[in-house]
Amino acid sequence: MKNLYIVLSFVAISFTVSAQNKNTKLADKLFARFEYIDAAKEYQKLVENGKADPYVYKQLADANYNMFNSAEAVKWYAKATETQQDAETYYRYAQMLKAEGKYEDANKQMRKFATAVPNDLRAKAFNENPNYIPRLLDKTKLFDVKSSDISSDKSDFAAVLYDNSLYFASARNGARKNYGWTDEPFLDIYKADYNEDGTITNASTVTELNSKWHDGPITISSDGKTAYFSSESYKEHEATPKDKKANAKFSQVYLFSATKNGDSWGSISALPFNDKAYSTGNPSLSRDGKTLYFSSNRPGSLGGNDIWKVAVNTDGSYGEPQNLGNKVNTEGNENFPFIADDNKTLYFASAGKQGLGGLDIYQVDLSNNSEATNLGKPVNTEKDDFAFTFNESKKIGFLSSNRNGNDDIFIVNPLCAVDVLIVVTNAKTGEILPNASVSILDDKKNIIATEMSNAKGEVGYRVECDRAYVVQASKDGYEGNTFAVAKSKGPKANVDAPLQPIDVIVTETEIILKPIYFEFDKSNITQEGAFELDKLVQVMKNNDKMVIMAKSHTDSRGSDDYNMTLSDRRAKSTVQYIISKGIDASRISGKGMGESEPKEVCKPCTEAQYSLNRRSEFLIVK
Repeated sequence: MKNLYIVLSFVAISFTVSAQNKNTKLADKLFARFEYIDAAKEYQKLVENGKADPYVYKQLADANYNMFNSAEAVKWYAKATETQQDAETYYRYAQMLKAEGKYEDANKQMRKFATAVPNDLRAKAFNENPNYIPRLLDKTKLFDVKSSDISSDKSDFAAVLYDNSLYFASARNGARKNYGWTDEPFLDIYKADYNEDGTITNASTVTELNSKWHDGPITISSDGKTAYFSSESYKEHEATPKDKKANAKFSQVYLFSATKNGDSWGSISALPFNDKAYSTGNPSLSRDGKTLYFSSNRPGSLGGNDIWKVAVNTDGSYGEPQNLGNKVNTEGNENFPFIADDNKTLYFASAGKQGLGGLDIYQVDLSNNSEATNLGKPVNTEKDDFAFTFNESKKIGFLSSNRNGNDDIFIVNPLCAVDVLIVVTNAKTGEILPNASVSILDDKKNIIATEMSNAKGEVGYRVECDRAYVVQASKDGYEGNTFAVAKSKGPKANVDAPLQPIDVIVTETEIILKPIYFEFDKSNITQEGAFELDKLVQVMKNNDKMVIMAKSHTDSRGSDDYNMTLSDRRAKSTVQYIISKGIDASRISGKGMGESEPKEVCKPCTEAQYSLNRRSEFLIVK
């Protein structure tokens, strides 16, 4: 009716994944020695020589994972997981995808991980909250959508709420004769009660506005005294010239105004810019009453139906209709405009813009000449989705869709969101820092997104309300740092991210950094550790003759052998990270000292003393 207005299955297979062999012997040896740079080079040679298999791809991925080289890790995990892998591989793949900002792909891998080891705490956390990742405005789930009891078995659409009255167009009137195109009754304008508990009841026709032809949709002024609605030119006894082939005359969609007299509508009149040569319909009046938006295929349209606007003057006259231009309109069809209560946000449906299929709903800020953005799922689907409206005071909206096979009205509830604006600056001078890497992490330390700051030093993210976040910012020549984003109901939060220029303490014998932290019983470099090691890289780049020995120490808890092995792995991971940043391997070496060189000799030790003993040292060898 709106056209008037315009098994996935898993199959278990048997396979054999090759493991170490004579071809991988050298690379495996390097990998086992934590020499990931050289190991990766050797595995890469096997790829280039056509001797790679899933084992080689996985080793390449793990080598890059351990060096915190997310781009390369993602590349090789993708190859490795073309065949079945162990659960941890899927987990690592997901983490690297997050680091690259590929959040949906990361969730796919997390689902595989959670299926493989459902009792793992990481799997349970994911299953409890799989959609924790907020997205940017044009990709975020902004609304929840649910069916409405107001829908019937006939076409119902274009619902709009004013005060406690819901108006919509419907073909439910069985007393009306059927319209040949749809085999449904002609459309009428209906009004229903919107109750405090959110229910919608007592739908009935607005008799004085309806005719024997199609009537609706409708828009009403903020004072409730003026209505604009679509009907047919037959109401004015006007029709298109006779179509000889069809042997018939046709009506056009016209716009009409009406004035409230007591409890009923009267003084119905056609608007002066209607024309029997083209359609003019689907009105939406701004809350200040100054601008009427509508759809039309009138001359000047870019394609089929376009969105137009016209000034409503205080004396009751109208200005010249204006096309909203190519930020909104396309060579296809745009229809069902709705101007929000702020008088600047326009929602509309388009079949010409890139969408999920059929008509999709878009929003655009008319105050800044911005591009229109798709509202995404669940507002949009692969079917026709259109006629989006929103009541700001009641925080509820409505959309129409044939996603269930018929034009129905759906209720839209906004999700609470906070727009976070991060500004990166030089902590000493206050100057802005463009091209800084800025990540935002959720309260479980998962990287949600990573962007580079713009020319104003800014990065913007949209996140969920009432949830704490952390921002990580880094830039060459500056100390990386983290900044808290407090829980908020929004709508906005500003975060200053001043970065200190790297000014590392360099003595005659060592370079002093903050502690290099590792996860419990692990040796791969963390993001926090990478921040500190980047300072060392900067010093070594500034002093190209400097040679460093990295020594890793543990506290005295655990056996001597265990502590020695763990510290050696950590030292070598540290060395591999430094090399991966462009420092020649001849300039950096590492050694694990276990608990053999305590800074604090104590037995038993306090937690503070344990912490002092659990350290990394960077000694200047040359």
